[in-house]
Amino acid sequence: MENASKSIGVVDYGSGNLRSVCKALEAVGASVSLVTEAVQLDRLDAIVVPGVGAFGDCAENLRAFGLWEPLREWLQARRPYLGICLGYQLLFESSEESPGRKGLGILPGRVVRFHESRLKVPHIGWNTLRQTRGPIYKSLTEDPYFYFVHSYFPVPSDDGIVSARCEYGGSFAASISNGNLHATQFHPEKSQSSGLTLLKNFLETLA
Repeated sequence: MENASKSIGVVDYGSGNLRSVCKALEAVGASVSLVTEAVQLDRLDAIVVPGVGAFGDCAENLRAFGLWEPLREWLQARRPYLGICLGYQLLFESSEESPGRKGLGILPGRVVRFHESRLKVPHIGWNTLRQTRGPIYKSLTEDPYFYFVHSYFPVPSDDGIVSARCEYGGSFAASISNGNLHATQFHPEKSQSSGLTLLKNFLETLA
């Protein structure tokens, strides 16, 4: 199947860089729609969850839109998912950003803040990925550059799902891949040709 036949839902829960994510997916041939209701999920090949804002607020908004449990069910069924920034962080159990607020808990681990005092936080700008592996990095150059904007990052309990690392005051998990589940701390929609290649690779993982 061609990428153009793939129906991708970008989850709209009142937060996130939706326009640029949609435009980037359309640029690599996806048919894109905004998802605001659970009933829309049944007709999609994959979903993309971007995020801008605080961990707890995003979780609360997903619940308010009636998308929290349907999203958990989607992930538990191992259906194709791409998380970007907070869409990555929300996969885990908890975050230092929002104590007492639970994440989706699909992956064991927690989200922590950069604590190195010499660092500028948030981490903003282009940075190199190391140890890239898996289908979303197919045909990308070794140690590609991607664009980051974040103060927090996940620490997965299982190192085996980490598909790229980045150095910023130490090494952190810049992305994960686990079957049909992929997620990045960086923003592919802001990462020019490398980002478009990654999104195209994600579409090509869809059966």
